Amino acid sequence: MGGCDYYGIMSTDAAFTSADDRTALPAGTNTADADQLPEVVKQLVAREAQLVAALNASTQTVEQQRELLDKLTHELALMKRWVFGSRRERFGADDPRQKSLFEVGEQPVADLEVAESQDESPEDECSDLRNKKKRRPGHGRQPLPQCLPRQRVEHIVDGAELSCPGCGQDREKISEVVSEQLEYVPSSLIVVEHVQITYACKPCQEHVVTADKPPQPIEKGIPGPGLLAHIIADKYLRHLPLYRQEEDLARYGVLVRRSTLAGWMAGSAECLLPLYELMKRRVLASDVLGTDDTPVKVLDPELDHTRTGRFWAYVGDDRHPDVVYDYTTSRKRDGPKEFLKDYTGVLQADAFSGYDKIYYGSNGKIVEAACAAHARRKFYEARETSPEAAHQALAFFGRLYAIEHDAEKFSPEARCALRQEKSLPILNDLHEWLNETLPKMRPKSPIAGAIKYSLKNWDALCRFTTDGNIPIDNNRTERTLRAQAIGRRNWMFLGSDNGGRTAAVLYSFVASAKRHHLDSEAYLAHVLRRLPAITNPLALRDLLPERWAKSHPDHVLEFRRTESAQAAKRRRLSRRERRRQQQAK
Repeated sequence: MGGCDYYGIMSTDAAFTSADDRTALPAGTNTADADQLPEVVKQLVAREAQLVAALNASTQTVEQQRELLDKLTHELALMKRWVFGSRRERFGADDPRQKSLFEVGEQPVADLEVAESQDESPEDECSDLRNKKKRRPGHGRQPLPQCLPRQRVEHIVDGAELSCPGCGQDREKISEVVSEQLEYVPSSLIVVEHVQITYACKPCQEHVVTADKPPQPIEKGIPGPGLLAHIIADKYLRHLPLYRQEEDLARYGVLVRRSTLAGWMAGSAECLLPLYELMKRRVLASDVLGTDDTPVKVLDPELDHTRTGRFWAYVGDDRHPDVVYDYTTSRKRDGPKEFLKDYTGVLQADAFSGYDKIYYGSNGKIVEAACAAHARRKFYEARETSPEAAHQALAFFGRLYAIEHDAEKFSPEARCALRQEKSLPILNDLHEWLNETLPKMRPKSPIAGAIKYSLKNWDALCRFTTDGNIPIDNNRTERTLRAQAIGRRNWMFLGSDNGGRTAAVLYSFVASAKRHHLDSEAYLAHVLRRLPAITNPLALRDLLPERWAKSHPDHVLEFRRTESAQAAKRRRLSRRERRRQQQAK
């Protein structure tokens, strides 16, 4: 019998001879060795099974390591972008990984710049350089608004300088040179004395009557409507915590504790509650309602740490242009379910599972519309692990948003017709590409998760093509939650659940005034002054931000910076970019 190898298996040629071929064994071969051949074959089969199992296990291990590497790479990219990167979800138009997706005639707006840069002639480049050196029209210092009060300060020539060096007579004024300077006058506190005159009949010595004082926002409270409006605007518009406002008031010699300021905010919210309910009913009358939520920390005396509450934003459509916030103690669906119990229309939100039973339980009264920005963001975040597929998906979304940009000023009917003509074919191509790409990706990779997210919500993502009033995304609602996101970095947490409900009411008025470009402080001061005296519910309509803006045009802010930025953007359109937009159309 020959020697054994490392694994204890026969190393001679006889070890690989079957038991049926014993008669064919060479002369001189020991029959005892032949009798052991079936056992050797069993050992070989067992060893082969072990090797196959080890190979399969190693393959699974490699696959798990790849999934773990993709997951860690994905999380690292998200963390780096969150800490160091920009919040804008842009991707390079000159990325070589996305050039071959479409033909030039069908190329998305984001990809046309690469193709056109090759056709750009040297003369066009030189002309662009010359245009850049020219002074752009309208660029420079803007005139100061005429609505600002002006104080005239005259600078005269006196003394010996006024005498004429020729004849010695005093020189007379013939013209003047006026230059404007913008100055700041610090705000001030005043004390308003409400004097209620008492009258009586002197001959009768009776029938005493005292003049009534107008109802106040906070009965028997010392703050006036203007001071309350200023504190509300500082807290919920300029994100200034109450303890900082306490220090500001102390500079004027008035010591008001932050607990007192918090009580004033609660009293203001209670005063504004009837108008808040009217705004809520108007928002729920919208055909298309946008909603989203954001977390906030809340103090709890029964816990040694803060717990998490929720602000829910509800944004009405263009016919009901109000913004209403709601506060709940958790993210359970009970909050939006209670708020939307009487709503009928299209509800646009993210893919939060808490909305599912609201859609199904409404018996078709509430129709779901998803947010394309959420679906696009999934692919944007998967660029580091699957760049090719992610950029292809982003190019599809780029074509959709280019069409939305062109239809921004269209009527709802024209916008819907344009979407049916141009957006729907792109969505069909995207759906086909998603189904073809998903089997090629690892099941637990970020790009597979992005594809599954889009396919799961596909009908809701395509809902905007059926109605011109439905936006392609829910970004307008998400922008309304910036106030809470910035504010909680300053005031850190809410003092209680009642404080959350107070903040929801006051945030509603600040956000609605901002949507109509109103001076929030002037609007709130006027509402807090008039609202306590209103007894007729119909008169509340005149205090809505939309109507108040029409009756007080002087308090509608002109955002010159935004307008000039848009004008500058239009001026910066070069010849190559204009041609790119024409080809995209």
